[in-house]
Amino acid sequence: MTRAVLGILGGSGLYELPALSKGRWEPIASPWGEPSDCVLMAEVDGLQLAFLPRHGRGHRLSPGDINYRANIDVLKRVGATSIISLSACGSFREELKPGLFVLVDQFVDRTVARQSSFFGPGCVAHVSMARPVSPGLVDGLERACQTTGVRHRRGGTYLAIEGPHFSTAAESRLYRSWGCDVIGMTNMPEAKLAREAEICYATVAMVTDYDSWHGGHGDVDIANILRVMNDNSVNAQRMMAEVIRSFPREHEPCPVGSDRALEGAIITASGARDPSLLAKLDAVARRVLS
Repeated sequence: MTRAVLGILGGSGLYELPALSKGRWEPIASPWGEPSDCVLMAEVDGLQLAFLPRHGRGHRLSPGDINYRANIDVLKRVGATSIISLSACGSFREELKPGLFVLVDQFVDRTVARQSSFFGPGCVAHVSMARPVSPGLVDGLERACQTTGVRHRRGGTYLAIEGPHFSTAAESRLYRSWGCDVIGMTNMPEAKLAREAEICYATVAMVTDYDSWHGGHGDVDIANILRVMNDNSVNAQRMMAEVIRSFPREHEPCPVGSDRALEGAIITASGARDPSLLAKLDAVARRVLS
């Protein structure tokens, strides 16, 4: 079996994880441009960890300025077989209260200005996104939440918006009517690119507020969000410490095929493929192009 490498995408609160305290920041070059930051590499009891701060250290990057392709590419280059993504979100449901962790299983992508695929002219591919989250990863996250007493709900639809602005009240009510559960600005195209790179992916959406639909809780306010985020960071550290402790040291095949997503997905004839694009795909699609 393949050795497991756990990639973690998240914010500054995770720097304080004991598992990462003795890690080393490594610059990893990508043909897709500059990633958000160096990758913090560490090892705990035989498990290799690769942490990438999504917004860069110091939160330098707005959601729309993140180079999602480069971020996923560098995690692939350091061998990530799975990615756990942690991100703040707003809630569309009364029962999904601030402080709750939602283990997302579906996405609605409303971003409009981001590069959402590694493929294109010269090498066309279509991967399935019907089941965008690896259930094996969610199983581990759920067990970790139960073990550490972190309030959570398994299952939910994450709506990704372009940002950086929060929703209008009318937009928020519309998204609720669609059946979405939480809203954020970063998990798309992140999840799509992870699937193209054949990396198992799961999201922990950490609720900070009720978005702008809930008249009883006032408008979305960044000061209040930051206060809840601090509490969420403590719980995220506890949860992730347990995930790392119990994570399989060898990669287990994904039951929904996340780690085999490119099989049959590339439809451009081999003789018609653009060599310059193939060179950029050297990490992402090496398994099927070699």
